[in-house]
Amino acid sequence: MSTFGEDLIQSLNEALAHARGEGPAVVHAPVTPREVRKQARLTQAQMAPLMGMSLSGYRKWEQGTRRISGPAEALLRLIQKEPEAVRRALLVGE
Repeated sequence: MSTFGEDLIQSLNEALAHARGEGPAVVHAPVTPREVRKQARLTQAQMAPLMGMSLSGYRKWEQGTRRISGPAEALLRLIQKEPEAVRRALLVGE
C-alpha cells in the first residue's frame, strides 16, 4: 500500500476514535480576523499584506463572505500573539 493510503487509513481511524470520544483531540477556539486586527491595532490596509492577500480579499474575511483556511488561521493566531514579529519576518513596510 502507498504512503498516501496508509496515511488515509490512519486519519480515518483517528477520526473514528475522536467520534467515539477516544484519544487526543486538538480543538482551537475560532479566530475572528476583525478581532485579531483590532487587538493588533492595525487597519485593514495594514493587515492584508501581513496575511499575503489583497485588501479586498481580506475585507471579504471580515464580512464573512470568504472562508479562512487552516494555514491562514494559524497566521492569524501568530499575528494575535506577536504582530511585530510577523511584520519583521515578512518584511512588510520595508
